[in-house]
Amino acid sequence: MKKLILGNAAVARGLYESGCEIVSSYPGTPSTEITEEAAKFQEIYCEWAPNEKVALETAFGSALAGKRSFCAMKHVGLNVAADPLYTASYAGVNAGLVIAVADDPGMHSSQNEQDSRHHAIASKIPMIEPSDSQEAIDFMKIAFDMSEKFDTPVLFRMCTRISHSQSIVQLSLRQNHPQKKYEKNIQKNVMTPANAIRKHPIVEKRNKDIAQWAEFSGLNKIELSQDGSSKVGIITSSTSYQYVKEVFGNSINVLKLGLVNPLPKSQIKNFAQNLEKLIIIEELDPIIEEFCRSLDLQTEIHGKDILPICGEYSQNLLKTKLSDLLSKEFPQITDISNLKSENFYKIPDLPVRPPIMCAGCPHRGIFYVLSKLKLNVMGDIGCYTLGAAAPLFAMDMNLCMGASVSSLHGWNKANSENENKSVCVIGDSTFAHSGITGLSSIAYNNSNSTVIVLDNSITGMTGHQQNPTTGKNLYGEPAAKINLEALAKAIGIERVQVVDPYNLSECETIIKQELEIKQPSLIISRRPCALLKEVKPQPPLKVNKDNCKSCKMCMKIGCPAISIKEGKAQIDSTLCVGCKVCTQMCKFGALEQ
Repeated sequence: MKKLILGNAAVARGLYESGCEIVSSYPGTPSTEITEEAAKFQEIYCEWAPNEKVALETAFGSALAGKRSFCAMKHVGLNVAADPLYTASYAGVNAGLVIAVADDPGMHSSQNEQDSRHHAIASKIPMIEPSDSQEAIDFMKIAFDMSEKFDTPVLFRMCTRISHSQSIVQLSLRQNHPQKKYEKNIQKNVMTPANAIRKHPIVEKRNKDIAQWAEFSGLNKIELSQDGSSKVGIITSSTSYQYVKEVFGNSINVLKLGLVNPLPKSQIKNFAQNLEKLIIIEELDPIIEEFCRSLDLQTEIHGKDILPICGEYSQNLLKTKLSDLLSKEFPQITDISNLKSENFYKIPDLPVRPPIMCAGCPHRGIFYVLSKLKLNVMGDIGCYTLGAAAPLFAMDMNLCMGASVSSLHGWNKANSENENKSVCVIGDSTFAHSGITGLSSIAYNNSNSTVIVLDNSITGMTGHQQNPTTGKNLYGEPAAKINLEALAKAIGIERVQVVDPYNLSECETIIKQELEIKQPSLIISRRPCALLKEVKPQPPLKVNKDNCKSCKMCMKIGCPAISIKEGKAQIDSTLCVGCKVCTQMCKFGALEQ
């Protein structure tokens, strides 16, 4: 049976067909749909973990127990999981363990561009990289087999374009695998220094064995030019391979890599043997290129000397950047060679549409108050990151998941005279992910810091996934729920306040009050996300134009439902959810329900 499916859905299908039984992940675009799609298969147990470190440790434990296991995360999530990742490389596996990491070239939904191949190299773990949905299925099967054959975790690298594009796949039946027997082996599985030092040489030999095996694994393939006359070759992988095929078709020699760590030395040497030019096309860092240069190939090598190290590639980018180098061999790519400007890759006619908080977002009221009070705000990762945008500009820092809490503590220790002018904000999901330890540090070190948890009852920015603070599991079933108030007090935070972010005066009063107190405190801004199905919108507001004085105070909260037309406020009834935050801004009663 053939079907058109999303790349992430194909990864999930690969899990099903491979006989995977356990999936533990933390949501992060562009990887989120893998676990959501896997949960649709009854044969696979799926869960959301509090963070990526826990997800990997859970998957490692279930693989140790003998069942094929998997976890997924985005590129910055792999940083969080790096601690168990590097040691799992030494310990190895029992049943297969595959770790999907989705990179985000172009930073469509991320705070940095990170090349996760560096983690594969540093942790000495093999990394597989598909270039379409069919390969996502096929390579997942190979990944599990490789994991068990070589006693290693396997990294499975996706990227935004492969994760979120669709292609046709051939579906197959599930291959079930009996649970592997666990046998106690302290020397293998207990990574004390004495055991680990003996495992390191085994890991090094394993990578050499994988490199030899990869030469004939079918993961890497050579596609020679159609007429056999081309003296130019391209080495590429992932989505870049698709761009190469669209630009050159079958007129150029291509070595497509499916295993990007370890790289195939002999295969690359054989491929480059009779070439006059070798071009390495890879997004982000020049990892393949630097490896090729280290081989002393007797050919002209190009890569980042022509192609950018930042951002994602496209067909037009390849045509433009390679037109001068290859104009003689491939005249078909010179038709746009006069368009050298970087602006060529953009679509100039479309208006700029920056991300903003939704109408009725419960975070908006808190950020308005923080902006009004001119406070220093340590920010975090989530929907509330948008509090940094115009017109609120209510954020000073945004680093990584959970960093707002710890950074506020450091800020206040170094800047004690401004303790009463500084707060941090963190979402409920992010707090469960990695904010709790920061709050415990504030309590333990008696830091005069005010932490604001923005509790919207869901993991918002990645698409409404459950988390340990919502009271539901991945399947929407009832689950244990973190009591934020009780947790804070158990950690040692004596002062805990709860506010409604739709009530601006309450928020302002409580924030001022807690900033004046010389001890650690937690403010919980609690109201569910306006987009949750169970949240019923109120009737939209209307503008009484006779009362409207055109003061534009209502515009200061940055609600997308409010605009100015012909000098008067105007409310879009299709967007407004009747939260009434704007009515608290208007002194003239012009906003009515």
